[in-house]
Amino acid sequence: MILNTGQRTDIPAFYSEWFANRLREGFVCVRNPYDPKQVSRYRLDPSVVDVIGFCSKNPAPMFPYMELLREYGQYWYVTITPYGKEIEPGVPDKEKVMEDFCRLSEMVGFDSIGWRYDPIFLNDTYTVEYHCEAFAKMAERLKGHTGTVVISFIDLYQKVQRNFPEARTVSLADRLLLGESMAKAAKRCGMVLRPCAEGDLLAPFGADCSGCMTVPMYEKAIGARLKVPKKKAARAECACYLSGDIGAYDTCRHFCRYCYANSNAEAVRRNSRLHDPSSPFLVGNYEEGDVISDAVQNSWIEKQLSLSDWMGDLQPQ
Repeated sequence: MILNTGQRTDIPAFYSEWFANRLREGFVCVRNPYDPKQVSRYRLDPSVVDVIGFCSKNPAPMFPYMELLREYGQYWYVTITPYGKEIEPGVPDKEKVMEDFCRLSEMVGFDSIGWRYDPIFLNDTYTVEYHCEAFAKMAERLKGHTGTVVISFIDLYQKVQRNFPEARTVSLADRLLLGESMAKAAKRCGMVLRPCAEGDLLAPFGADCSGCMTVPMYEKAIGARLKVPKKKAARAECACYLSGDIGAYDTCRHFCRYCYANSNAEAVRRNSRLHDPSSPFLVGNYEEGDVISDAVQNSWIEKQLSLSDWMGDLQPQ
């Protein structure tokens, strides 16, 4: 199966010790965000977890624990944008994150890491021209360390509108200008531009619009074919294959203005106080009335023999 860690929070940045403890103990408990008494328990075992997907703005705190991930397939997305502290107050210096990106690429491999430059929004500071220049410079810095870069334009979810009321959608004309410029810059640096949930809008510029967390990408990362169950996409416009996520909402301390996973800063601070690195849960612990169900987990790696293996089996002993 594929296990995700980054749709709800940034585990490598803030909860790396907790995740390392979960890997050592071999399981993790996850509350259903819509029915908290319902708890899913996942085995953390490479015999049933084929790939662990990470999304982070600061992967470095996970580096001391990478040996615990050695037996697992991995795919990492690291988000690096040009925004300042007024937009991303908890994100480390971008030069440091780019340095860490390159180091992580050397650890996990070129095909197991991608760069995310999203979400894109515009204002008087972050103009179309600013984004085009910043993207090109970052692409040059990350050249040779990934073949994938994902972009998306800001979606005004209810939480985003509440926490970032001055945010505005990006016009179609500006999306086209940005997409064309970024696709060209990515190509110059050996990367494929992958728009996230933007349809085929940027396909004429050479963008790959098939999705940003697809089964073929996982397969390339682990060097094996996956026979995955059919699964409904999280959104109609999303082509990604997303499986069980072990994170929790209202726990990311980057406090990005555009964040869709945090209700407000106080909820994050409250949950952070409830975090125990030794607990099976990211927030809190077992509670009376919990209904714990073991998640159905199987390896999805196809076990078919290669032609060379099959021919070898035919050789006389």
